[in-house]
Amino acid sequence: MLYYMPTKLYYGKNIIFEHKNEMILGEKAIIVTGRNSAKITGALDDVISILKEFKIPFIHYNEIGENPTYDMVIKGRNIAIENECDFVIAIGGGSPMDAGKAIAVLTANPELNPDDLFDMNNYDVALPIVTIPTTSGTGSEVTEYSVLTKPDGKKSGFKSNLIFPDVSYLDPKYMIKMNKELTITTAVDALSHAVEGVLSKKSTIISDMLAKESISLIYKYLPKTLNDLENLKYREKLAIASALAGMVIAQTGTILPHSLGYRITIHKGIRHGQATAVFLPFVAKEVDKVSPEKTQILKDIFGSLDEFHLFLKNLGIYDFKINFNAEELELFTKDVLNSSHITNTPGKYDKDKIIEFYNNLTK
Repeated sequence: MLYYMPTKLYYGKNIIFEHKNEMILGEKAIIVTGRNSAKITGALDDVISILKEFKIPFIHYNEIGENPTYDMVIKGRNIAIENECDFVIAIGGGSPMDAGKAIAVLTANPELNPDDLFDMNNYDVALPIVTIPTTSGTGSEVTEYSVLTKPDGKKSGFKSNLIFPDVSYLDPKYMIKMNKELTITTAVDALSHAVEGVLSKKSTIISDMLAKESISLIYKYLPKTLNDLENLKYREKLAIASALAGMVIAQTGTILPHSLGYRITIHKGIRHGQATAVFLPFVAKEVDKVSPEKTQILKDIFGSLDEFHLFLKNLGIYDFKINFNAEELELFTKDVLNSSHITNTPGKYDKDKIIEFYNNLTK
């Protein structure tokens, strides 16, 4: 067994100022963000102040939307090359961080197109990467994954040790501006990573230890945070839980709930974290039938799998109306059964079982 996580992770309030020199990984930076959150949270201004202090020129690319597309990362690559940027600073939630990782590879390998990212044999270099999360969800600040949306609308992740961020800064003060809805969907994204890591065939003693702590923190502090959104202590606990969950999937990858969730994000507009988390209890119960030892952590924390399901219900993540026609179910089922996620999920899953999972959401 192996535990590998080469990212240098600093965490705490104002942490980037305490270790500001380690942000300088080149001579010119491309800052990759969404349109607003990096500015609203104060993270962008903090980063710019440090770059100016060290007299490091930069270009700011702020056009990353939710579920980053090929066009977004190609534009970022072109901007980085035109401006001779030699390192990436990605600020935001999972989308800017994932896009920043893709831009880091494409800029260092300008002959590649985004499809080439999915074969690690196509490249052996990437620009250095700094990440500063402003949400507590994806854990992308400590993983070797980047998820992109392909031109056909399908979400797919690529993996490479080259895109582990070199340095990440985890500061809860950048997260207190999240509203209740975003707090929930990002936190249950982190919860999904931790739970899927526990259930995965690739789980290890170390990944389970990290996952147990992550799940426990979310169970204890997410409800408290929702009642006190600007509580810095609670935000710090969720930020740590998210990073721990990222460390889990950096070892185990994600499993079936992620594949199931991708379909309703793409086709039904349900946000990624919520779209994944709604399937966790259904898959956990299937895993429990064949590998009950894998669900023991959930039983220890929540009391039972039914109580785990109730915890998610009480968060409101099932509070949506959704229906599927026969054509959609056929398409979704085919995509899920062909996905790599299913390989590492204990149990047997056929077309009828996948349709059952989706139909559970319509009841």
